[in-house]
Amino acid sequence: MLLGLLQFLVDAVAYLCVFILVAIGTGYLVVIGRFLYDWLRGAQDPEAPALPDAELPHVLLQIPVFNEPLVTEQSLRCVAQLDWPKDKLRIQLLDDSTDETTPRAAAAAEELRANGTIIDHVRRTDRSGFKAGACAHGLTLTSEPFIAMLDADFRPPANWLKRTVPLFVTDPRAGFVQSRCEFLNYETNWLTRAQGLIQDGHYMVEQRSRALAGWLFQFNGTGGVWRRATVEDAGGWSDYSLCEDLDLTVRAELQGWHGLFVSEPPIPGQVPDGIRDFRRQQRRWSNGFVQVAQKTILPIWESDWPLVKRVMAISLIAHQIFFPAAAIGLIAFLIGALLHGSLEPYYGLMELVLVMTLLVALGITLAPYLALKRGTVVDYAKTVGSVPPLFVYLAFANGAKILQTLRGRKSTFKRTPKQETEAVTGAPADVEVE
Repeated sequence: MLLGLLQFLVDAVAYLCVFILVAIGTGYLVVIGRFLYDWLRGAQDPEAPALPDAELPHVLLQIPVFNEPLVTEQSLRCVAQLDWPKDKLRIQLLDDSTDETTPRAAAAAEELRANGTIIDHVRRTDRSGFKAGACAHGLTLTSEPFIAMLDADFRPPANWLKRTVPLFVTDPRAGFVQSRCEFLNYETNWLTRAQGLIQDGHYMVEQRSRALAGWLFQFNGTGGVWRRATVEDAGGWSDYSLCEDLDLTVRAELQGWHGLFVSEPPIPGQVPDGIRDFRRQQRRWSNGFVQVAQKTILPIWESDWPLVKRVMAISLIAHQIFFPAAAIGLIAFLIGALLHGSLEPYYGLMELVLVMTLLVALGITLAPYLALKRGTVVDYAKTVGSVPPLFVYLAFANGAKILQTLRGRKSTFKRTPKQETEAVTGAPADVEVE
């Protein structure tokens, strides 16, 4: 009797976890289906009108940094070369650093000001609110109607603002424009290649398809531009979540704004090249998504959005539950196999998960890999094969932390270390890890 009860309970947990995984996978399959539909109909990104310099608006470019001496100076030198009237571009370095970043940045800023670049080196007395707090503080100091945002390791090409900011003129309800991001250190090792493959799929398939469909898609925190009126209408930056960018995205959409996505030009940045930093970054994102989901799922469901848009929005902000579900499901399979004496009772579930994994992995990553000419088919097979084991690792590394966040545990923002790069060309310089 006791054995039968234990088998029932473990089977119930296994089936519940697989149901969650399939539900998440189904959301991705819907996105992939939308991607294929857009591809067949030849859908294009929105086109920005060519405006004369006299009609270009004033733009504030915010670069939040904390103890990043190796990239901050190059970041300033790069953005100073953006193709935008110098008297209409204010660069705001939001520097919460406690190390050599501050004097190095101050020297670079002073040098660039001599050439006519407007740079404000903003310092706070504390790091309250972390990145969200720094961005909110910076907005109180200026009045520019558009706010571009870059992390310190991202190197925009000169035409970036002219490809994005004019789009606000063509769409009065566009709250933000998100550009596609690429990664300079894509080929460093197997981990960066796996991340690059995932991120290419995220931008080229998920972000672009959601934007073209009119569904909620997230501002990625870098490589994008906000309309100040949207930020203010949505209530400004909030620091309750480690994903302040997703939080603001949802609140803006609930206020009737929407985002636009452009694939070109891409904004080169970096991905973590070590497993520890990768795990820490993923944990921050996972916990932040959970925090946003807890606060926004009900308002989204109660909104007047069409049903499909509501469901797809919830699938976006709730998908991080994949990690604890995968970890618990694998443990349930193993315990169940011991209780049943075999994995045979779970063959059907395992086949379902395997098929779903293959469909999602190939559907999200193959087309961007080929379109962006990332390498050979053999290289692709090796890289995509490393993704499922990497996600299993994250399931166990981060799953418990996500469950703790669901129970109300607060986390501290931990910055991902960056490597030094050439500010203009994006070519790797002598590498030094912080």
